[in-house]
Amino acid sequence: MSEINRLYQYKTLLSGRRAMSRADIMAQLEISLATFKRDIAKLRDQLHTPIVFDRDLGGYRLEKSDSTELPGLWFSQDEMLALMTIQSMIVQLEPGLLGPKLKPFQKRLDDMLASQGLDAATLTQRVRAVHAGKRHLPLTSFETLAKATLERKQVHIAHLNRQNGETVLRDISPQQLVHYRDNWYVDAWCHLRGGVRSFSIDAIQGATLLDKAAKDMDLLAMREQLNGGYGIFAGSPKAWAQLRFSAARAPWVAQEIWHPQQKSQTLPDGRYELVLPYSDERELMGDILRFGAEVEVVGPPRLREQVQAEIQRMAASYRSPL
Repeated sequence: MSEINRLYQYKTLLSGRRAMSRADIMAQLEISLATFKRDIAKLRDQLHTPIVFDRDLGGYRLEKSDSTELPGLWFSQDEMLALMTIQSMIVQLEPGLLGPKLKPFQKRLDDMLASQGLDAATLTQRVRAVHAGKRHLPLTSFETLAKATLERKQVHIAHLNRQNGETVLRDISPQQLVHYRDNWYVDAWCHLRGGVRSFSIDAIQGATLLDKAAKDMDLLAMREQLNGGYGIFAGSPKAWAQLRFSAARAPWVAQEIWHPQQKSQTLPDGRYELVLPYSDERELMGDILRFGAEVEVVGPPRLREQVQAEIQRMAASYRSPL
């Protein structure tokens, strides 16, 4: 008998009985004392099965509770509510991507919630995900990359460089999937360039799973490398941006995390100063400009000049009437 089948037998043995002695359980399952002890520990600690020893009855029994069983798992009502909330957010996060795959699990959760007087439809209607700047995601490419990431396989991709309009064919070894600002990226070892690259999945026009083992990397070391820059741009920081936000905007920005290594302080006049590293100024400039006159770039000089030049180009666009 396999371990999983044996563990399921405990529920069968203990259901409908007041209690069952250790000796009877061992005899029924034909197991040793050591195996029995391991089984009980796994049922309690890993599968969260409410199995207890009743001294008064002299045996083991299933404790009555408000928990509900899934195959190999036991969930309380609060845990099921949490699962339903997560499921609702995932479906809204990427409609059509994970929704169909979660349908069987969702139906079982709906049934369990209904048995406890809870309406799953009402719950999902009360959880809302708001998207901004979300780009169209090719589901086929995403599913291929997700499969390759989990199964540790290489992928052949056709990647569009939006800056120059060139499509480059390359083989990559996916390391991790990243959801950032409503869009999906894959961090991978690029066999063409011989280094770590981050690819926007919506820019991948085709993906083919290869029968080649992926190159494995130290994830912690890779994340340290990727997190050096600002936002989605990887690489070692080339400079530190020094930004000063107005006193009116300070209460909001002071609660935001722009970079794990950022430094900040509130100035005597109420303004908020934020200092953070960056390796590529493109995304950083976009975030600076969205604050308009509420922020000033103090340094470095090159970043200040770039923002000034962009503001001048923007102003020029509004000088002539439509």
